[in-house]
Amino acid sequence: MARRASGGAAAQAEFVVLTGLSGSGKGTVLKCLEDLGYYAVDNLPVDLIPKFAELVRDSPHIRRAALVVDVREGAALERFPEVYAKLRRTLPSTLVFLEADDNTIVRRFSETRRPHPLGTSQSVLRSVRRERRQLAPIRALAEHIINTSKFNVHELRELVAEKFGGDAGQAIMVYVTSFGYRHGIPPDSDLVFDVRFLPNPNYIPQFKNLSGRHPSVARYIRSFPQTQEFLDKITQLLTYLLPHYIREGKSYLTIAFGCTGGRHRSVMIAGEMGRRLARQGFRVKVSHRDLAK
Repeated sequence: MARRASGGAAAQAEFVVLTGLSGSGKGTVLKCLEDLGYYAVDNLPVDLIPKFAELVRDSPHIRRAALVVDVREGAALERFPEVYAKLRRTLPSTLVFLEADDNTIVRRFSETRRPHPLGTSQSVLRSVRRERRQLAPIRALAEHIINTSKFNVHELRELVAEKFGGDAGQAIMVYVTSFGYRHGIPPDSDLVFDVRFLPNPNYIPQFKNLSGRHPSVARYIRSFPQTQEFLDKITQLLTYLLPHYIREGKSYLTIAFGCTGGRHRSVMIAGEMGRRLARQGFRVKVSHRDLAK
């Protein structure tokens, strides 16, 4: 279905192709692009892309356009890499690939009760993994790869608005998370810091069943000089790094702090670091992955 967006003529059209895993948020992103003034088309057949691009390029009324191509295309999707290569030679184009963790996609399909496009003859998880394999050659061509696992709908729309709304690079969303090494490092981490060198409250009976959020536990961890020194040095490092990430066009950054179980030291450090970055004007979201384990 196509929807015309308002906007005057421009010397050069902008053309965005959205693709990626089913359940990764392509519909949300397409709707956001439409709101930003893109002429939006969902599920355009691959063989019609060159004709559509030609119409966009020659139209005096369409300044920017976006379309979705995904596994609903079936076998024709195999021709997409060749079509996209030709497209880029005729029109300034960007390929955006959306994905999410397996568990996140399975949960989303469970919540919406919709069948996976690859059918119902196998589990959603098996369909997702099969879809990943099918889309791997297209993913390799993408200029932007966005993992939507950590985003709610509003945050995803905000990210798209920053990247394609004309103000991209002016802000960055910083995700600060705690985790336990015994449960594995978060796979979407950009920066990982090991805080197991700090004294462990787990060995103190009155702290064992509390978390790093509890004032008494936080006070204990803060009482050691290496805690304050670590916080100060990491704050200085991030204050230096974040403006450079912004200039490079990075829209979100995940910083992970890990201790043994993910309940005490990493929780306290992640919370404090989130507060410090927020005070410096960065948009921050703090989470504690293993707090309930």
